[in-house]
Amino acid sequence: MKKVTYWLLSLVLCMGFTAAKAQTGNNAQPSNGQQRSQDRITREVHHELVMLPQLTIFDNLQYQVNGNEVTLKGEVVHGVLKGEAQDAVKKIEGVEKVNNQIDILPPSPMDNRIRLAVAHALFGNDSPLFRYAMGALPPIHIIVKSGHVTLEGVVDSESDKNLAYTKANGVPGVFSVTNNLVVQKS
Repeated sequence: MKKVTYWLLSLVLCMGFTAAKAQTGNNAQPSNGQQRSQDRITREVHHELVMLPQLTIFDNLQYQVNGNEVTLKGEVVHGVLKGEAQDAVKKIEGVEKVNNQIDILPPSPMDNRIRLAVAHALFGNDSPLFRYAMGALPPIHIIVKSGHVTLEGVVDSESDKNLAYTKANGVPGVFSVTNNLVVQKS
């Protein structure tokens, strides 16, 4: 047991010296420890954001982790969600700075009507996309700003992506639809 502990300690020390040496160069790459830390922060940021109680299919939260700095982006319907997202991410161990670039969508009764109509068109009982409505936070998000709809998220196939675009574009009052849905690789 002592040999294994000694060997692991030696390995950690060697890795530490190698990492320190790599950081002194002009083209320093993140060390394994730094990469693991960034990966952990990325997982925790994702977890914290999807667990926010105010997050709905009408909000789109995105993030980017660069070392110990997290940049939040996206659009939210209610301003309280912007602050909640920032507060949740600030609490994560290792996060030193949060750059909150989340946009608050302007309040609009017309946009609210469009949000509900697009959700019904996409997820109604007779829609083949109904399965995407399952779960606490469905994989398709509907962002509406001044009558312009943006679809964000993940679908299983190119035909589902095209169907979502067609159904959203058929809702009365929609000026345009931007389809940012990504087809998930199986």
